[in-house]
Amino acid sequence: MSLNSIFQYFVPKDKKIFFPLFEQAAVNVVEMATLLVKAVNAAEVSKRETLYQQIDKLENVGDEITHQIYLELGKNFITPFDREDIHSLATAIDDVADLIQGSANRMSLYQISEMTEPIQKLSDLILQASIDLQKAVGELKDLKNVRNIAESCIRINSIENQADYVFDRAVADLFLYEKDAIRLIKYKEILAALETATDRCEDAANVMESIIVKNA
Repeated sequence: MSLNSIFQYFVPKDKKIFFPLFEQAAVNVVEMATLLVKAVNAAEVSKRETLYQQIDKLENVGDEITHQIYLELGKNFITPFDREDIHSLATAIDDVADLIQGSANRMSLYQISEMTEPIQKLSDLILQASIDLQKAVGELKDLKNVRNIAESCIRINSIENQADYVFDRAVADLFLYEKDAIRLIKYKEILAALETATDRCEDAANVMESIIVKNA
């Protein structure tokens, strides 16, 4: 029996609040990503603005969940797995939410009327990565299905690679064909925020892979 398994035995049930909090945070990210996909595919500007506002509210929910995780981390001496991993995972999930909200906020503030194919594709990839993130997080509470966690993490890594390609190609096309410098800057910033959201999903996946190794 590993030392961590011994610690697990002595962790009171009510101290395992980290798992439902992580699950809430991951579900919240999926909801935000779903709204983002709806927004970038909506034809009406008014509909988009309503969806942006919903994303903004959910980002606040995510902040509260992350804050609660940090509070619990400070209150509990014995934790389900390494404190650094708990902090890193909470931060990575929160960063995904922040970047989804940041992307939507830029679209609103910059009054983006044309949702280009790369914007729509990156939004789809964020949603795919978020769904796999939720699946992996849901398996953390008992670590009995580590293969499921590993498979979700592998898919997230693959999605991040796809997002890199979409981003690089889109930015290259902007510099090749876009003559309006202001428009170029606006779209490049939005694309960068969307692509970085997939990076943070990969960060979360890397933390979970580390947890699997440490608790093997």
